[in-house]
Amino acid sequence: MQRSTRNALIFAAIAGAAIAGFCRGATAQTAPIRPGDDLRSLYATPADVADGKRLADSSCRNCHGFNGISATANTPHLAGQRPAYLYLELKAYQAGTRGDTPMNSTVKFLSDDALVKVAAYYASLDPAPAPATAPPPAKPDAVEAGKTLATAACAGCHGNAGVSQIPGIPSLIGLDPKYLADAMKAYKNGQRKHDTMKSMLASVGDVAINNLALFYALQPAARAKTPVAGDADAGKEAAASCGGCHGDVGVSGSPATPSLAGQDGQYLVAALQAYKNGTRGDETMKGMVAALDGNAMKNLSAFYAALEPKAPNVRKPLTTEEWTQRCDRCHGLNGNSTDPRLPMLASQRLDYLQKALHEYRARTRKSAEMAAMSDGLSEDDVDNLAAFYARQKARAVLFVPLAGK
Repeated sequence: MQRSTRNALIFAAIAGAAIAGFCRGATAQTAPIRPGDDLRSLYATPADVADGKRLADSSCRNCHGFNGISATANTPHLAGQRPAYLYLELKAYQAGTRGDTPMNSTVKFLSDDALVKVAAYYASLDPAPAPATAPPPAKPDAVEAGKTLATAACAGCHGNAGVSQIPGIPSLIGLDPKYLADAMKAYKNGQRKHDTMKSMLASVGDVAINNLALFYALQPAARAKTPVAGDADAGKEAAASCGGCHGDVGVSGSPATPSLAGQDGQYLVAALQAYKNGTRGDETMKGMVAALDGNAMKNLSAFYAALEPKAPNVRKPLTTEEWTQRCDRCHGLNGNSTDPRLPMLASQRLDYLQKALHEYRARTRKSAEMAAMSDGLSEDDVDNLAAFYARQKARAVLFVPLAGK
């Protein structure tokens, strides 16, 4: 059956059920929300709820399930959801601000009374129980995941917390995570020639590489604990041409350019030689080091090795617990909203929560507040937050309108 035909039959069934005032007619325009309209569902009578049930059974049940508990992928439970929130979302579908979806045509010709009543009906139901299948366990937060990998795979060569104690092995602290992640990917794909590093990174995915780079970026900055050969004073003069990119004191101001302060001297010499002979492909660096001989490279490296490194300006990402504390400010403790305009998240479908957060991040679902909140979320954060709220116990809330409000 074509969707348009099915919707027409739904509307005919609604009319046949004599639900007074539910349909506004094919030429009606979406009515603006007047002050207080969003709270009308709080004043719904038992008769209003019964009308809302008849409408829900006719046009909502196939997707949102019996009594508002969905068995359809990416489709939310509506049972026990906050009434004003449901009304506002139905109005958004009616106005087309939620994009082009089957919901638009389903609610297009419904009156405000119909929207209020169906919102009141779903809000009156017992919320969905905890899922029969537990959501997947939380993924480690980015920094903890990076620490675990660093301890297992990197500390033996690069030192605890990324401060080298072996000549010729670079320290990993003091580097912007973008630079360090790009460097690891270059070793992995062979752009940087190093068989050991290529082998170590062969099975490490991009997310793990990014977590590793973030972990090292957040470690306290310290000079490499390795001996230095060369004349630092002579190296200072040679470094005059390097400050434009690497900073006057070896601390870079660009995420794409490494800081050199406190780095192992022998590693710096090896890197300069690699740029000069072309085994590291960077035309700018190749031109900069073309005139340097072995002594000049040692002196330059001694100068940078003696400088104090500085941690990059990187904000530590929030843990899942910290994110939920922020979310709960609006959505209530453990996602049980006490504001009728804001949705309950507790015991919502996992896939729907993931979908909603992705849509807020992509701006395909419009909310200035949620866009600002979701901008800082990683993919793992989205999965962890969705799993956290999906396993919380949903609680119904009784809203009591106050006189004069």
